[in-house]
Amino acid sequence: MTVTSLHQTLEQELCALARGASLECLVCGEFVFYQGTDIVCSECGSSWPELLAVGTALNCESQAG
Repeated sequence: MTVTSLHQTLEQELCALARGASLECLVCGEFVFYQGTDIVCSECGSSWPELLAVGTALNCESQAG
């Protein structure tokens, strides 16, 4: 039996947010909201401006479920 790594890198988490695969704030874990090209957490106030616009620059590949 092998041990499988369960952690994600920051880049993987950002890509998941940019693709819409994750709705979880990277800071507090609450739900985020998509406002235009920005992603915002109403709970802690964190925001990722224009993350949706730069998602392709992060080499985020869309994958169908």
